[in-house]
Amino acid sequence: MTDLNLWKRNLGAVPDEVWDDEELETLVLADNGLTAISAKLGRLTKLRMLDLGHNELAAVPDAIGNLERLDFLYLHDNELTAVPDTLRNLHRLRYLNVGENRLTRLPLVTSLIELRATDNQIAALPEEIGALVQLRELHLRNNALTTLPEEIRRLLSLRQIDLRGNPLATLPTSLLDLPRLEKVDVRWVQIDDDVLDRLEARGCLVYR
Repeated sequence: MTDLNLWKRNLGAVPDEVWDDEELETLVLADNGLTAISAKLGRLTKLRMLDLGHNELAAVPDAIGNLERLDFLYLHDNELTAVPDTLRNLHRLRYLNVGENRLTRLPLVTSLIELRATDNQIAALPEEIGALVQLRELHLRNNALTTLPEEIRRLLSLRQIDLRGNPLATLPTSLLDLPRLEKVDVRWVQIDDDVLDRLEARGCLVYR
């Protein structure tokens, strides 16, 4: 068996035998009231998709960095205040969802195509965000952002950015340097910026 779906089984804790199945490629543990994940997770080195969403996790073990074949990782709707730095080891990760947590920093994995970090407490994006050169979608709804770093100009693959519900005062002109940008969502943001007008003028869809 390479796929194991234990969604909404009221487990409370992950059975030990799950960590012994080293052939697993898909593991769904969503919506089980989990408060902890064993470091034995790191044994599942063939995992391509891991879903830990809709639980009560306050932390994720550093051993998650061993899952170097991982393509999709769901950590949304938990109690996370941080994610392990070892996520940087996941060089094949394409999709990461850390929405609906308590994060104050945006996790960076350079291979990402889609990053969802909605409903957190992120007040600033790191300059290193410019390293996510493959990123196509960046979802940051309902955070605490007041501006964006100029380094965002390096996200040349970016197609969509969702900034709804952030206390943004200005937008950097570097958004105009993104040739593939086709959708910007700034609804519920008190901002009237010339950058938005210029994006619309070139055909970008702006929601405001």
